[in-house]
Amino acid sequence: MDASTNIEAAPSPAAPTPVPPQPATHTRPDSPPHICRLPHHPESAGAARRITNTLLHEWDVDDETTHQALLVVSELVTNALEHALPPIVLHLQHPKDDGTLRIEVDDGGPANNKGTWTTSCAPEEHGRGVGIIAFLASAHGTRILAHTVTYWAILPAAS
Repeated sequence: MDASTNIEAAPSPAAPTPVPPQPATHTRPDSPPHICRLPHHPESAGAARRITNTLLHEWDVDDETTHQALLVVSELVTNALEHALPPIVLHLQHPKDDGTLRIEVDDGGPANNKGTWTTSCAPEEHGRGVGIIAFLASAHGTRILAHTVTYWAILPAAS
């Protein structure tokens, strides 16, 4: 697939105040995105996959797209946990009429230290996430705002 990368920049992020986990908001596919705040701990990657899987089944998204979305969500959330400050927020949107699935993960900007998984393994054992996302997504990129960095991907989705 031909994937494009888009980087949007704004002022450098400042250190945010940690936000406690918030319950997910449920929306219909033609509504604004489903938004879920995730705690900044390793279990959040699995929680994000479960939330995504449940929601995509509710939206009748096909199995292939669901599996691809789970990979993208896992990569984006894991990267936020390993390389960024809290908060972590997952956004999922499946607009009714355009045949796409939009996945976004917000974080609080770069952390000063790498996460425990990254520091516990050899360099060749990590660093493939962007390549996976580029292969699966029709477009992907980064949006940098004053207090938030958003990594996003758009997947073609059949329902």
